[in-house]
Amino acid sequence: MCLGIPGRVEEVWEADGTRMATVDFSGIRKEVCLAYVPDVVVGDYTIIHVGFALTRLDEASALETLALFREAGLLDQELGTA
Repeated sequence: MCLGIPGRVEEVWEADGTRMATVDFSGIRKEVCLAYVPDVVVGDYTIIHVGFALTRLDEASALETLALFREAGLLDQELGTA
């Protein structure tokens, strides 16, 4: 289905000139590229799609969206943990 999933940035680093991050999706952690959102910092929530952070969003919206995805059974499916 390929939905954009919100996650919380836990760590930021640079790899070969590209900003990367570890992002937490309610306990599931993935490495993502921050090239499209250079102003994102640790603690921010961002929408992730196919390994790229696309936009920043507020915590309340991120948590609500994660809860809806989980309730619909889509979170594990989208993160490849099902």
